[in-house]
Amino acid sequence: MPEDIPEFLTGALKFGIKPGLERITRLCGILGDPQESFKAVHIAGTNGKGSVSAFVSTMLACDDRTVGIFTSPYLERFSERIRIIDGRKGLEALEADEAYGEIAPDDLDRLSEEVRKATVQMTEEGYEHPTEFELITALCFLYFAEKKIDVAVLEVGLGGRLDSTNIISNPLVTSVCAIGYDHTDRLGTTIEEITGEKAGIFKNGCPAVCLDPSITILGDEDKVKVRSVLTAKAEEAGAKISFAGSKDVLDSCVFTEDGRMTFTYEGMTYTTSLNGKHQAGNAAVAIETARTAGISEDAISEGISRTIWKCRAEILCKDPVIVLDGGHNPQGAESLADLMGRIMGGRLCGKPVRLVMGVMVDKDLTNILTKYRDGGIEPVEAVAVRPDNPRSLPPDELLYNIKLVYNNGVKTKGFDDPCDGVRYALERSREDGIPILVTGSLYLLGQIRTYLKGII
Repeated sequence: MPEDIPEFLTGALKFGIKPGLERITRLCGILGDPQESFKAVHIAGTNGKGSVSAFVSTMLACDDRTVGIFTSPYLERFSERIRIIDGRKGLEALEADEAYGEIAPDDLDRLSEEVRKATVQMTEEGYEHPTEFELITALCFLYFAEKKIDVAVLEVGLGGRLDSTNIISNPLVTSVCAIGYDHTDRLGTTIEEITGEKAGIFKNGCPAVCLDPSITILGDEDKVKVRSVLTAKAEEAGAKISFAGSKDVLDSCVFTEDGRMTFTYEGMTYTTSLNGKHQAGNAAVAIETARTAGISEDAISEGISRTIWKCRAEILCKDPVIVLDGGHNPQGAESLADLMGRIMGGRLCGKPVRLVMGVMVDKDLTNILTKYRDGGIEPVEAVAVRPDNPRSLPPDELLYNIKLVYNNGVKTKGFDDPCDGVRYALERSREDGIPILVTGSLYLLGQIRTYLKGII
């Protein structure tokens, strides 16, 4: 566990994940309802909500707004989850130092103590103890209120309807990205149930921008169901809904040799460092979200170009090529497989990779690996590692599944320590030039990214 997290927050891990708004509502009530003191953009979805959050927050900064950003999970530092970018000046500082704007340790400790005292009061009143995510959400709201930000970009943690971020009452706009099958143990087993949970962030009188389901990685019947549920939930909530993105946007994607991508949306061409056709769809959602929030067109275009989002098909090194991506569900795995043949001007198309992978025990591993295989990801060697998380799958079990899906056609090696595993892969790829693909859990990606930055 990283050392920068206050013990009070880490201690709440034992309370698990308990969707519901009663605890967070009372906790924030004791704290003076800080979430009511700022405007917000609220973003949900199975895949893409982090990317849309990054796009929108960068656009806001380009429009010279002071923007607070709340995302999860963190990759390298806990403080990444709560960040403030103070307009264009702050964006320039962030580009020079990727830790810029993150909540400072003193503020984190001080506000954690305020939240702790409020927690004592509410439990004395008979309420359940808040979960870790609820405590962090309340702390974030306090911080944003204290810093008097112009607007917050809030990424839903899990689902939407019962997520602790959903106590904000009057957002500027709500957005729903791609919807797929994930967290079915909590959100429901059908696409209608899952979509209904995501659409639970819709608010009366608040515009809702959603990714057009027709361009998502779902079956035709599921696409129709998703659109129907989103439309019905918007009508039920009294929210005006619009759908962003189209097949033409996806087909317009061109991947350049320098590792970037261009796409065309409504007659305008945009350039981004976030690669993948799915990112063009995410960008379309972000563009319409930003327009609804009153961001200028110039700031939107500039924001698309300047957005950086770690570990989403991130090209960390070009010699040897190292790609980091958190493809931790079947939809993300399918997008990644498609992308690996396109990035860098198609330079990796048809080439084998050295796969470094680690996942959580609750992931649909067979389906993820099948998407990799069927999408053309052909590892000459698979290196299985164990992410630093109690829910991580042991390397030998991961290797068993890889051999099963690839019919024993892959050389394998396992490491408990992710750094040992990626160091081994890097040494081999420096010898033979085979690209390295690091994928799986975002918990793994953050740990490996930090390590690689220190040795490449």
